[in-house]
Amino acid sequence: MSEPSSGFATAQVQAGYVPGVVHSTAVPPIHQSNAFAFSSLTEARELFALRRDGDIYSRAANPTVLVLEERIAALEGGTAAAGVASGQAAVAVALLALAKQGEHIVAARQLYGGTVDLLDETFADWGIDVTFVDQDDPDAWTAALRPETRAVFAESITNPNAQVLDLRRVAAVAHDAGVPLVVDATLATPYLQRAKDFGADIVVHSATKFLGGHGTSLGGVVVDLGTFDFTREPSRWPQVTAPYRRVPGGSLVERFGAHGSPYIALVKTKYVHDLGPSLSAFNAFQLLQGLETLDLRMDRHSSSALAVARFLEQHPAVARVHHPGLESSPWRAAAAEYLPRGAGSVFSFDVHSAGDPEQDFALTEEVVGRLRVVQLVANIGDARSLIAHPASMTHSHLSPAQLAEAGIAWTTLRLSIGLEDVADVIGDLDRALEVAVPASPRLATLGG
Repeated sequence: MSEPSSGFATAQVQAGYVPGVVHSTAVPPIHQSNAFAFSSLTEARELFALRRDGDIYSRAANPTVLVLEERIAALEGGTAAAGVASGQAAVAVALLALAKQGEHIVAARQLYGGTVDLLDETFADWGIDVTFVDQDDPDAWTAALRPETRAVFAESITNPNAQVLDLRRVAAVAHDAGVPLVVDATLATPYLQRAKDFGADIVVHSATKFLGGHGTSLGGVVVDLGTFDFTREPSRWPQVTAPYRRVPGGSLVERFGAHGSPYIALVKTKYVHDLGPSLSAFNAFQLLQGLETLDLRMDRHSSSALAVARFLEQHPAVARVHHPGLESSPWRAAAAEYLPRGAGSVFSFDVHSAGDPEQDFALTEEVVGRLRVVQLVANIGDARSLIAHPASMTHSHLSPAQLAEAGIAWTTLRLSIGLEDVADVIGDLDRALEVAVPASPRLATLGG
């Protein structure tokens, strides 16, 4: 059959490009395309029926995103991963794929404020009940379990107070109940800790943070670590063991169980496909660029953060420093066990309280306002050093009781130490904290 002649409008749309032609780029390319060409209608039918792997539409899968997924799965020692639009989306789809209306999740009460909002309010709207427990109380985890519990969820390092989860103990509680342990490993990253080594079954990341590392791109990842057997009690997990309407003639376990992940297939083909929290190819590309230097950055982040924490611990304006690498920390032993390469970049400290929330807020605002190197930004995991006031920012939706349970006061300030010269960061904090030093001889010295 002869090729049709092209008019101007056809040429301006199609000339110079042949779908399927491979270019041997050394760097993963940005596949900035909504959809992908099929070689035949038969191929399209096979792809839509999930009988073969391939690209259909970027809402659920994209070649650039796939590289990011496979790379993070490899770093975590997992079987497969799903890239999504944000860390919040990663938490949501990871848990929605496990628990439905009428079922139950047990979660740590020390979670990031946005995650508490999701679980406490939105999941409640969807009929999924969540019980929050003190993550350091093993009896509380066990007591909260129910027959309808479908997941146990916690952060490996909490935000903002850097409490270190006893992964082995909580994993044992989850597994005794026959449910997976889902861990938000955003602050640890797979470089500082592979949660799989300590019993986790599913890991989520806000790739927005340290994996990307430069504050330019939103993204999230769900990783199946391949350790939880959904077929052990198939009646509890019909979403992967029963016939799946989107896989004609079989279940996700039958289609993806031999190699791959039925769980990640469910996340992608149902929750990402239906709800649409898609990770863009461009953001996946930027996250891949950041990921290439993860180990180098995390070493610097961790060492600088510990130096800053040690400085703050001896500062007269500071009442307490929440960093698990300090000798005074109640989580020091856990950090030594679970985070031998370093405790990360994010931690918090409390300035001395005046005993009144409004006065405490005014004081912390004055401290923050004096900073010049450390920036007031609602983010963590950036190359820049950042500060936030959790009670009025990231955790502002929490009740006073929830704030107290999470160890957050109006004098609490969260730090994410970046890649600057640590002496500059320490000097900046020292100058800012002068205003918060209680009346003492030091004030006369600082005033000259």
